[in-house]
Amino acid sequence: MPERATSDEFLMQAAGRGDLGAFEEIVRRHQAWAWRVAYRFLGHEEDAADAVQDAFLRLLDAGSRYRPAASFRTYLYQVVSRVCLDRAKKKRPLYVKEVPEIPDPCPDADETMVRDETAAAVRVALDALPPRQRMAVVLKYYEGLSYTDIADAMGITVKAAERLLANARKSLQSSLARLKGD
Repeated sequence: MPERATSDEFLMQAAGRGDLGAFEEIVRRHQAWAWRVAYRFLGHEEDAADAVQDAFLRLLDAGSRYRPAASFRTYLYQVVSRVCLDRAKKKRPLYVKEVPEIPDPCPDADETMVRDETAAAVRVALDALPPRQRMAVVLKYYEGLSYTDIADAMGITVKAAERLLANARKSLQSSLARLKGD
């Protein structure tokens, strides 16, 4: 099959024409990282699963209007970001202390305790951020997006993304310094 036939953009256009198999392939390819973004933002597994399901339903609904102006991944980040931000406006999400990670097969007890305490402190500080700052942090530091990609995903300018992240870093430093001092 030619590479174009398997590109996300091609699959999304096919899904827009009613090809549910193409949409199923899009979901298979992207559900794990979409869930990861939603989970890191919302902090609760079930809320993240609901948000991702909502995002994919919105994506399917918009399929006939999809035009590949940017990369498909950027488009999907926009949808996931909007769903998460909408959910943050509707209610204060419940947070867990840390993002589940694959456990180290031989963790040292002291290292595990320090890592768990650090993760909990970061989660508390991250939870205290305003939703748009929190989303910018998740996209930058957990997903590795560039400022341009963050701006595209959040529907803001690159300067606005830079300001969100600068303000978030300042707040996180202050929060973590306070927690460290306790």
